[in-house]
Amino acid sequence: MSPKWIAVALVVTGVALVLWASDKITVQGERTIYTVHCEGGEWDGLQCRGKMVAAERYRFRASNVKQEVLYWVVGSPAPSGKFTQCNVKDRGNWACPPNAGQPPTITHEMVNGRPKRDGNDGDLPFKAVPKWVWWVLHSGVHAYTKAGY
Repeated sequence: MSPKWIAVALVVTGVALVLWASDKITVQGERTIYTVHCEGGEWDGLQCRGKMVAAERYRFRASNVKQEVLYWVVGSPAPSGKFTQCNVKDRGNWACPPNAGQPPTITHEMVNGRPKRDGNDGDLPFKAVPKWVWWVLHSGVHAYTKAGY
């Protein structure tokens, strides 16, 4: 293989890794929020005063055709939920009224790809990190102590 094709393969691989790590490549309009817990310590804002560990991955699938959002915790046996009568622009921008009787989740509104916090509507409290940081923590490397949001 020529050096030119090796360079092209490295660039393509690098771009693919950056897109994967930033969560820009998804299936069916999904958005995943990678949460973390602080073991053996307390949160001081976004700073964990203990050991930060990977926690639940909350996945949201927004449908602008149906104007609804399905949500679940990845790998959990807990039931999934559904928000209806939503205002869905795209996978990262939507708002839904809280639905009584649905399983709890971290948000009922996403703005610019991030869950909007509104503790008055029964949303679960959380701290989150970028996808690649979550995977580093999940692998057992606890080199991070500050959540992204």
